[in-house]
Amino acid sequence: MLELNNFEQIDINSFFDADTSSQESQKIEVLTKKQRSLINETMPIVTALDPERAKIFKNRIEDLEALGKAIARFPSLLERHELAGGTRTPTSLIDSLIDHQDQGDSTLRLPSKAILGKGLLVSKTHTFSSIYKYMKHHEEHKKLAKALEAETLSSMFSLLVEDVYLNLIRDTSQPIEFRREWALSLLLLWEHWNDQTSEDVAPVLQSVWKARRKLAPAFGTMMGTSELLLISMQMDDQWIAFIKQKMGDTGVTQAMEEFLFGISYEQIQTLRSILKTKGIPAIGRDEVSKFLGEHVKADAGLDYRDFYSIYTIRRDNARSRARLKLEGPHKTLEDYFIQFVTEQNKEKQNNDTFAKS
Repeated sequence: MLELNNFEQIDINSFFDADTSSQESQKIEVLTKKQRSLINETMPIVTALDPERAKIFKNRIEDLEALGKAIARFPSLLERHELAGGTRTPTSLIDSLIDHQDQGDSTLRLPSKAILGKGLLVSKTHTFSSIYKYMKHHEEHKKLAKALEAETLSSMFSLLVEDVYLNLIRDTSQPIEFRREWALSLLLLWEHWNDQTSEDVAPVLQSVWKARRKLAPAFGTMMGTSELLLISMQMDDQWIAFIKQKMGDTGVTQAMEEFLFGISYEQIQTLRSILKTKGIPAIGRDEVSKFLGEHVKADAGLDYRDFYSIYTIRRDNARSRARLKLEGPHKTLEDYFIQFVTEQNKEKQNNDTFAKS
């Protein structure tokens, strides 16, 4: 783990606006410049193909804009506000995220703007998915459809990254500097629902997901070594560095197995024992349910809802193991990867600082 104690502590308030009693926050940009450009390019095409469908899409975009305006009226998370419960600042919000380690659902402890913004993001994800599904049926607009699909996945990954930040913030084994940085990133995400980390890791995790689905792992040794090598050969330098540096960590290895095979750590152990007892060297994905004696979705499509659904299953299982102190991964592969990205970024900042001095 990186040593960060030599860094000077800076009040987080210095990064944000001065004291304000205004209940108006800055306008929420529902669509990024790239997304707006895509919509502007797509709508004339849809209008020419199907005016009624174009009207539906146009109304949906207008609804999203209206939601964004309503949410923008809630107090900014990046400013000081005098609220009924007392003074709220970015620092106090970060302290609250760090200090409250309840195992239960945290919905009622989160700011209203965070909850409402999440709903807006889900709506935007569905909207882009609908437009993508319409456009993909028109071969001449295949490139545009791919761009719409990418934006759908990007929005989904923002939801996933929110979960990962909350998981990592709760991890008391992490340096407090990291936990505060993740908390700050979470505030920025809640304020804008547009996050640099999600933009950085989304293409990597999406590529891993696609590669994982194309592979046909043999559920024998259950180690997934060949599958992992095949995936890594198709990835960027950051993923390769993650594999090289972290695969010796038992938790990372177990989380990787869950990701690759699409079943839980407990099911992997049961299946490994059954195959060993029966003397069967390997089986395919379509045989997993039969051998376990229960229906399991070891395979999944490329739909963004599949990705997120299976992630949440792994997330909930990891949280339960951590709470009950059971064997198996206490984090998801996504947790480990984003933690690694944070460590790499900190190391780069550290090296740049020393290079300039």
